[in-house]
Amino acid sequence: MLFAIDFKSGLPVYLQLVDQVRYAAAAGSLRAGEPLPSIRALAEELRVNRNTVAKAYAELESQEVVETVPGKGCFLKDGNSPFTKQVRQKLLLKDIDGAVVTAHHLQVDRETFLTLVKERLDYFERKAGGER
Repeated sequence: MLFAIDFKSGLPVYLQLVDQVRYAAAAGSLRAGEPLPSIRALAEELRVNRNTVAKAYAELESQEVVETVPGKGCFLKDGNSPFTKQVRQKLLLKDIDGAVVTAHHLQVDRETFLTLVKERLDYFERKAGGER
């Protein structure tokens, strides 16, 4: 699993890690029983304090997304995705609402906005198809 941290986003790094693990679990790219990177390794890779990664893992454990096995590490918990279909759609709507508000502030008309969305969907479908 690859992590991408945006230090300029205003969202704390540990919450970015929590969100990325949850989204990976919801999307199926991280499966039950799979280990997360060790705290030390991930902290070094992302160039963040180990306590930041530990805080993210502790939050994931409190949300019952992962479980810690002493001496072995953190693993995605068995069970279904942490997100139901309704929750995934609600999360997506939050991002869509943000894009709509941004388009409004930039005075992008409805047709242009929808065209841009379709172009981005096509781009990512082509990119995903090319990776296989």
